[in-house]
Amino acid sequence: MKHIQLPFKNPEQSDPLVRQPSPNDPLPSWRDGATKQAIIAFVESVTDSTSKDYVPVSERIATLDNDGTLWSEKPLYFQVLFAFDEVKRRASDHPDWKDRHGFKELLEGGIDAVKENDHEGIMAIVEATHTGISTDQFTANVRAWLATARHPGTHRPYTEMVFQPMLELLNYLRANDFQTYIVSGGEVTFMRAWSEDVYGIGPEQVIGTTFINRYHDNNGEPEIVRTVIMAHHNDGPGKPVGIESIIGRRPIMAIGNGDGDLEMLQWTAAGEGPRFMGVIHHTDAKREWAYDRKALIGKLDETLDEAIANNWTVVDMQRDWARIYPENSDK
Repeated sequence: MKHIQLPFKNPEQSDPLVRQPSPNDPLPSWRDGATKQAIIAFVESVTDSTSKDYVPVSERIATLDNDGTLWSEKPLYFQVLFAFDEVKRRASDHPDWKDRHGFKELLEGGIDAVKENDHEGIMAIVEATHTGISTDQFTANVRAWLATARHPGTHRPYTEMVFQPMLELLNYLRANDFQTYIVSGGEVTFMRAWSEDVYGIGPEQVIGTTFINRYHDNNGEPEIVRTVIMAHHNDGPGKPVGIESIIGRRPIMAIGNGDGDLEMLQWTAAGEGPRFMGVIHHTDAKREWAYDRKALIGKLDETLDEAIANNWTVVDMQRDWARIYPENSDK
């Protein structure tokens, strides 16, 4: 399979607009304050062999949600926007789509015509564009889309809609021998197509929603074919189940941004020893978006209440982040 270069610059490369990490400031895009201090204090305590909170390297597991935690998720999850673009690209091969619910609205009126709460229509589009083909072909489709697609609001490549402070956090954790896992409601193969290029997180450390795959002999060429049957929905209570199934260790750090992350945070908090639970709160309407309790996508309601009640770390994007995206003077 041809490897398509994604339009993304590794955050460790030189960029005049992004201060580079240093031993004195491993999180340069985080403003000085209680949130940044809490992160650094936790990492230092669990990696100091003389500390009562020391955690062996093998147990330094951090799990992070993807949509809304590592990159933006508005106006719709980016995976859904990929599916929409795939429908437009492949519509000529599927004349029946013009009369099918969800597809009809999209093809006639664009993304604004598809209601964000139309679960049935959106799921039909996702299934049609994500299944019935090999994993290799699907991965190639995702990478081709990322190489050219642009966000409908910012007109930036989707791989530049990642959060610079979180890229720094991932680097900081790995520099301190943490294993960093994505644990997302997004479809696993979609994320694996680019997670290593963008986050430095290999496919074996991506846990997501999965379809059942089948082995197929295609005229002597073996392939893995994606079926329409969902094997695991990795959201809400599905997240700790996915963690237990894939990792087999309880995380000592978990970070999310919505109610779909609550059980992952609770599962992490319930373990023994030092724990860090973080919640990304989207409060910056100028540089990103501001939403929480009433949002249809990225709703943060029960999780915010629990974070406040249990003294989890709530990251206020407007207050705590000096920068949102890489390569952008959005101070």
